[in-house]
Amino acid sequence: MKTIDSYNFNNKKALVRVDFNVPMDINFSITDDTRIRSALPTINKIIADGGAVIIMSHLGRPKDATEEKYSLRHIVKHLSKLLNRPVLFADDCISKEAKSIAKELKAGEILLLENLRFYKQETAGTLSFASDLASMGDVYVNDAFGTAHRAHASTTIIANYFPNDKVFGYLMANEVANINKVLNNAEKPFTAILGGAKVSGKILVIDKLLDKIDNLIIGGGMAYTFIKAQGGKVGNSLVEDDKLNVALKILIDAKAKGVNVYIPVDTVAAASFSNEAEQQTVDISCIPNGFLGLDIGTASEKIFEEIIHNSKTILWNGPMGVFEMSSYEHGTKAIATAIVKATKKGAYSLIGGGDSVAAINKFRLVKEVSYLSTGGGALLEYIENGNLPGVKAIEG
Repeated sequence: MKTIDSYNFNNKKALVRVDFNVPMDINFSITDDTRIRSALPTINKIIADGGAVIIMSHLGRPKDATEEKYSLRHIVKHLSKLLNRPVLFADDCISKEAKSIAKELKAGEILLLENLRFYKQETAGTLSFASDLASMGDVYVNDAFGTAHRAHASTTIIANYFPNDKVFGYLMANEVANINKVLNNAEKPFTAILGGAKVSGKILVIDKLLDKIDNLIIGGGMAYTFIKAQGGKVGNSLVEDDKLNVALKILIDAKAKGVNVYIPVDTVAAASFSNEAEQQTVDISCIPNGFLGLDIGTASEKIFEEIIHNSKTILWNGPMGVFEMSSYEHGTKAIATAIVKATKKGAYSLIGGGDSVAAINKFRLVKEVSYLSTGGGALLEYIENGNLPGVKAIEG
């Protein structure tokens, strides 16, 4: 693997693709800087070598050419504080001004370019756009695992302009190494915990995992599709009616491959999608009409906890319920706590997906698991395909 440890950045201008797609409040204050902090080791290594850094990132999904709420300008102050040095800012990523600032950059200096997605050419993977970006640096460093599954100009196409000067940043290298450890060198028993809203986004992932895992725990909104597929009554719970047969096929395939599948047996059902709504814990197959399931119940927690405690490798993607609301966070917190206990006993735990990471952060358990992946979609696609466009671009 071509990592930055194999490259000397002395007197080099490094174009570093990071993932600074961080959440901000209405005052543009960053509410979770995990992704920014994750990129600091790579930036600091380049600076320590005597290089200069030109940072590229996207933020959100802007519809217009420029939108103030998606400007990376709001990140400059926080990034400067974390790096303990000033960060220059170019209010356009490929303008003459941006190129001029990049040209004059001296060793130890850092330039942050404006949001790449203010140009539609970024997501389109346009060659000329990638070329404009490439013209500003001597070496390309990809440290944006969260976007490695996209063949965008700054994540994949740009690498073609650096045939002998392209490397993985520390974050990317760690992500790939940890995922490969889980997929290719997992100690048994291997348990995958999949939650979140829909089955549709996890079908291919489950197909791949069934050849590797011993246990599959299903929670979140997707559980109700499995329950309904087996004839259960789920009230107003989230269900993908067009995926009922898919859910049944997954259960059949799992049985054929000797994989144990665990679906919740009870659920916290509410009269409406509200933290203050009338609630009751019921059999998940007998949810009353007018109620919808928003979390797993305590009986399910105990079953899942036992499986997790006896596991040696754990992959978790997706919450057990609507953990953002205090009334429905208990199940997700119970799973997170169980994973922490298993990790302390020697299990290897990989947590991936935006919601799972948000949950681990909410419960302040970040340092209690083996590895926290910064890319949800990228993680799932890596499991599905065994590689990613952004990874191939560096390895090729």
